[in-house]
Amino acid sequence: MSAFFLYMIVGDLTKYLDDWAPPGAAWEKDNVGLQIGSRRQKIKSIMLCLELNDEVLKEALQKNCNFIFTHHPLIFKPIKNLDTENNSLAKLIEKLFKHNISVYSAHTNFDSIKNGVSFELAKVLKLKNIKFLENEENNQFKVVTFIPATSLDKISEAIFSAGGGIIGEYENCSFRSSGEGTFKGTAESNPQVGKKNHFENVNEIRLEVIVDSWKLNKVISAIIKTHPYEEPAYDIYPLKNKNVNFGAGAIGELEKGMNENKFLSLVSKSLRTKTLKYCEGKGKAVKKVAVCGGSGSELLAQAISEGADAFVTADIKYHTYQDAERKILLIDAGHYETEIISLKAAQQVIYNFIPKSSGIKVFKYSGSTNPVKFYKQ
Repeated sequence: MSAFFLYMIVGDLTKYLDDWAPPGAAWEKDNVGLQIGSRRQKIKSIMLCLELNDEVLKEALQKNCNFIFTHHPLIFKPIKNLDTENNSLAKLIEKLFKHNISVYSAHTNFDSIKNGVSFELAKVLKLKNIKFLENEENNQFKVVTFIPATSLDKISEAIFSAGGGIIGEYENCSFRSSGEGTFKGTAESNPQVGKKNHFENVNEIRLEVIVDSWKLNKVISAIIKTHPYEEPAYDIYPLKNKNVNFGAGAIGELEKGMNENKFLSLVSKSLRTKTLKYCEGKGKAVKKVAVCGGSGSELLAQAISEGADAFVTADIKYHTYQDAERKILLIDAGHYETEIISLKAAQQVIYNFIPKSSGIKVFKYSGSTNPVKFYKQ
């Protein structure tokens, strides 16, 4: 944080946001993080929106905001040109640079964290005992290294500081076992323990930690930097474990079950929309509910497998309704409607970080950026 907390620069905030919703947790083809601007720029105030357009920019300028947080990335597809006369995106980018406004996006990484988009949707529907509908897999490694006992504390602290050893709500998790390491340095070696051309036996600790894939390089660098050996030994094992800290969708329970019509009314009122598309469910009380903010129909089978009575998401295709009919109450509540509610959580996360002495304010865009309109006769 900047000196005396009198101001905050873009780099301070983006580092914090990257820790909150790691870019490495995003879909591999997504484009998240700082998209426009300089990390050295001082932040005046902040505007939050689902997607950035000219109207959002206009309000940001009116409220003296020079940092815009978006959910949907401004730059998602490759830019083929910056023709500011004929390309609307190029025109918008030109205005952003002209007014020195930074743009940061948290998209599928915001979807995949606890208390992210789907968790916030579950809370708005007043669900209890919320958990991921489907946990992420194949994005963790087990890192094992071998350490002289005298260096154990220094190296383990470095690993934990780099983000290793996190399991659910527990930090600094590791397994340690004692053993004997052997080595013989060549004439060109520079051993910190023992002598060149001499066979050595050393009492060592085998240290094992779990590491998220996007933290792996940082953890390995920490081991190499703090390890006393010239050539530290370490092993990296890919894991198929379910990652309890990251996932897709959410599932929980209503405090009291209700019939399908009453649940549809709850969804309509909670999300402030009168345009729900749905197919009939099992015709029994709705108690267990699955949700996924935005496009989540690919999680239908998981919702049914988990015993959900209803599934609230968006962008559902015709044949998906056919697959769900009388198996689960499948509701399309709108892409915008199921995601916009998450900005309140992002606003609070940012407020929790901003020093009060900075005078920085965090605004949510007051209008709607929903491109979908509904015809009323």
